[in-house]
Amino acid sequence: MTTTERDLQRPHALSGASRRHFDEHGFVTLPGLLAPATVEAYEPEITAKVIELNTQHLPLAERDTYGKAFLQVTNLWRHSERVREFVFSPRLAGTAADLLGVDAVRLYHDQALYKEPGGGITPWHADQYYWPLSTDRAVTAWVPLQDTPAEMGPLAFAAGSHRFAFGRDLPIGDDSERAVQRALADADLPLVETPYGLGDVSFHLGWTFHRASANRAASPRRVMTVIYVDARITVAEPANDPQRNDLRTWMPGTAVGEIPTSPLNPVLHPGRS
Repeated sequence: MTTTERDLQRPHALSGASRRHFDEHGFVTLPGLLAPATVEAYEPEITAKVIELNTQHLPLAERDTYGKAFLQVTNLWRHSERVREFVFSPRLAGTAADLLGVDAVRLYHDQALYKEPGGGITPWHADQYYWPLSTDRAVTAWVPLQDTPAEMGPLAFAAGSHRFAFGRDLPIGDDSERAVQRALADADLPLVETPYGLGDVSFHLGWTFHRASANRAASPRRVMTVIYVDARITVAEPANDPQRNDLRTWMPGTAVGEIPTSPLNPVLHPGRS
């Protein structure tokens, strides 16, 4: 086993302060969760698969707001054993389980989000608008594949917004950017936007509102994300067309009320050590 493989395998001792921050604010950033050398070792393969599998070929100027936000490629783990090693990392999955307060998590799906030079904002939104899940025990690990200063558009969170009811019926777009921005300001929920160093990883709940600024840098903002859910979570009745699509795409063959045990949803952290 290589040094980078060992880094992905080794458990992380989550501090009480990090757990409290996550519970209170709906997100937490863990500096140096991964060794920089580990991220650097896996980035070339992730980027190669993004280039290979990307289906967005319109010029930036011809795209809508969502299309300008990033290139989005999903479930890269199914196309590369090397990427699978990264996505199935016990270090990431174990941290997700600890933050959620559950004994085990399973994979919902992965997403590479590459914000091109000149790429636009990622509008305010909450991911769980798209997810037909019965509880809020779902979390995204956001892993930048390079140092991500302010000019690149690091992820920004509205602290405490996982308990915010407004906007949960809004898909990502121009309307959500305007409406959620006003509502968050009226509720006096603080915006937290900080740079990421190589190896820093943030985790946010599905109902935590977040956004990102435009990429003003000359190079792409390369990010790999992995979404984890409580291994015992069940499927809820889809509330909108995007949730119906997610059920078909990410949890095929799973009926409402069932645990998603499809081959796309393996258990990645079977229990606490």
